[in-house]
Amino acid sequence: MPGITREEVSHLARLARLELKDEELDHFAGQLDDIIGAVARVSEVADQDVPPTSHPLPLTNVMRADVVRPSLTPQEALSGAPAQEQQRFKVPQILGEE
Repeated sequence: MPGITREEVSHLARLARLELKDEELDHFAGQLDDIIGAVARVSEVADQDVPPTSHPLPLTNVMRADVVRPSLTPQEALSGAPAQEQQRFKVPQILGEE
């Protein structure tokens, strides 16, 4: 596979609106070539026998059943609030919106 050329790096830099010096073009050309080579090696490793995964270990969420339990009534929950309105805590307006 041919390597990334200075002209290609210069073109990419121009598209990204980056101003690169000549020595940076050479440096980034080598780095981009290494990155593309690494991605190509990873692609070669994938095989039909290996299913795609999002995590190396199997994960399961541990969730408990949603059970209704005795709790405070709205009046009890709001009993210590300095201000309340329509069974809700009333707080000062901070964003200047209605």
